[in-house]
Amino acid sequence: MPGVSARSLSLEERRQLAVNLTRVLALYRSILDAYIIEFFTDNLWDTLPCSWQKALDGLEPPELASQLLGMPGEGEEVSFQTPSEFLENPSQSSRLTAPFRKHVRPKKQHEIRRLGELVKKLSNLTGCTQVVDVGSGQGHLSRFMSLGLGLMVKSIEGDQRLVERAQRLDQELLQALEKKRSLQVVPRGPYHCPHHVVRWVDPTALCEELLLPLEEPQQGGDTRLLLTGLHACGDLSVALLRHFCCCPEVAALASVGCCYMKLSEPGGYPLSQWVAGLPGFELPYRLREGACHALEDYAERLQKAGPGLRTHCYRATLETVIRHACPELRRPGVQGIPRVHELKIEEYVQQGLQRVGLDPQLPLNLAALQAYQAQENRVVAFFSLALLLAPLVETLILLDRLLYLQEQGFHAELLPIFSPELSPRNLVLVATKMPLGQAFSTLETEDG
Repeated sequence: MPGVSARSLSLEERRQLAVNLTRVLALYRSILDAYIIEFFTDNLWDTLPCSWQKALDGLEPPELASQLLGMPGEGEEVSFQTPSEFLENPSQSSRLTAPFRKHVRPKKQHEIRRLGELVKKLSNLTGCTQVVDVGSGQGHLSRFMSLGLGLMVKSIEGDQRLVERAQRLDQELLQALEKKRSLQVVPRGPYHCPHHVVRWVDPTALCEELLLPLEEPQQGGDTRLLLTGLHACGDLSVALLRHFCCCPEVAALASVGCCYMKLSEPGGYPLSQWVAGLPGFELPYRLREGACHALEDYAERLQKAGPGLRTHCYRATLETVIRHACPELRRPGVQGIPRVHELKIEEYVQQGLQRVGLDPQLPLNLAALQAYQAQENRVVAFFSLALLLAPLVETLILLDRLLYLQEQGFHAELLPIFSPELSPRNLVLVATKMPLGQAFSTLETEDG
């Protein structure tokens, strides 16, 4: 979603924003709750107001990008800004040294650097002695925070295979760093690898392992933990919030959420009493799933008007054929069909029928298929409308978490730290148990 800081809003303004969001979502719920593969079977075009149909009908994809999604029009400069770290080489961040870039895609390079730097600053501001990276995967963020930024890090991951991979990458990085240091005359000192733990974090219960310190605090000192999660999936982000609220050892939180459709109901949303008391606060699965789409990426695809845009139209057409052949079969998953943009619509339908277990040689009404294909721009326009509204759902989910923390008496902000073009889930929820005041602004800024 576009990066907008909530720091300038008071508690009452945040509550009013939640009210406004639920009202707008109630108005356009039919669009957000629709499945684009049912465009023809459910006649979705006719569910739009007539004035909308008139305005959208006939618009080409680049026009949709400029008039609906706010992209530049023809002849104007593209608004997407490549982060400065990728200007020299689009696949290698100039802000990370080579050992930390290995095995890491550009998107992840950007994310681990920005979140790692924020965690380092937040740790310093709150006096935390240990960082706990929850849902750490292959350990890219943990490695950067420990071996790159000097933090003491415990990484917790439920998948044994990912932890074993993380440990191998730790050793590979250590060897690269030792080799790099041997070529330079620099003081020798111990490297501190992240401490990896295989543990499934139950969203409904406290995880003792998460709270155990790696080292006993110095005499007279306390263990102060900082919890972080980079795109912690579904309820895992909620678990971080609950540990922060319930455990006195946890002094700070930096959480980037993801996979909102995997949130449990009730339990994962809503969390705050305020949002739970609003009419129309409910966010069914389809709305939460839509909130995970990348508007910026699709807007760029619209601007380029490539043949890949026809996929939704083809799939919606296939759905009509499936239901005609087998009425009880609805929205079946269709395994990926390669090079869709090179197929005639009847060829796509035949392959799709085979993938859902139906006879690919069923007689097809070619004229009807072509009539559906002629409505491709309508399908694209309807999907663009849903994408335009989807960030409101994500905003409400994140605002609910912010209000939940404030209701518990803690200090919390939403900060945009990633480039939304690279990483659409670009907001980090930062929370502390001590007021930081203006220091929050330093967390967003780039390090020199």
